[in-house]
Amino acid sequence: MDGNDLKELRELVEFLKASGVEEFEMERPDLKVGLKFAGETPVAAATPAGFDMAQLAALMAAQRGSAPAPAAVAAPAASAPAAVVPAAEVDPHAGAHIVKSPIVGTFYDAPSPDAEVFVKVGDQVEAGKVLCIVEAMKLMNEIESDAAGEIVKVLVKPGQPVEYGQPLFAIKAR
Repeated sequence: MDGNDLKELRELVEFLKASGVEEFEMERPDLKVGLKFAGETPVAAATPAGFDMAQLAALMAAQRGSAPAPAAVAAPAASAPAAVVPAAEVDPHAGAHIVKSPIVGTFYDAPSPDAEVFVKVGDQVEAGKVLCIVEAMKLMNEIESDAAGEIVKVLVKPGQPVEYGQPLFAIKAR
């Protein structure tokens, strides 16, 4: 890693902190970065500030001089408020176990449009119970509960795109 890469990494870390991101992962052929910020950010259930790898690539290209940096930085920052969950929404389930999406895709709460949902608020689930499907590249991936307890909140709507690590369900563990 040369001095330029270190400078880019420092700028990326500062940008992520300023955007309120708590966790970030990036992988390139020559570099893998994983960051977790422990701090005073009150957005425990926020998605990664609403930007994806394409936007990150644009940001990094801008920092290398391929595009004006202010315009590239403004786009991800402008989308951040839409993805941030206000602290008031997080507090009621602060002690709940959060089931997160292991992949990027589209969330579905039932196996087909006319079928019953896998789970609903108030249902008791065991570890290993299918909670939903996340479709990725035409593959239907069943997402299973990793804790036993009661479903207290479904955090996404059917047909909604989800990001890696995005909270899907809040479970009051037994």
